[in-house]
Amino acid sequence: MEATIAFPLLAGLVAVALFFDFLNGLHDAANSIATIVSTRVLRPHYAVFWAAFFNFIAFMFFGLHVAETVGKGIVDVSIVTPAVIFAALVGAIVWN
Repeated sequence: MEATIAFPLLAGLVAVALFFDFLNGLHDAANSIATIVSTRVLRPHYAVFWAAFFNFIAFMFFGLHVAETVGKGIVDVSIVTPAVIFAALVGAIVWN
């Protein structure tokens, strides 16, 4: 692929991925603390703090394990093209 096409394509994929991450985090964060806030176990401020803390801890312990597993051959990288990645991200955004 030519460099004049590759960079805008990569930038577009990164932008779509960041939008998906924002949207996914927006929904997941609300879902993860909704029960403890609605039952008044914790105030919203403390619930958000605990959610952020444990999300960070989970990332520190498990963050790269999924990427390592996928990189070991579970996914055939020859079929993962920019079009497949874009379609997967758009599908995930619509689903979310």
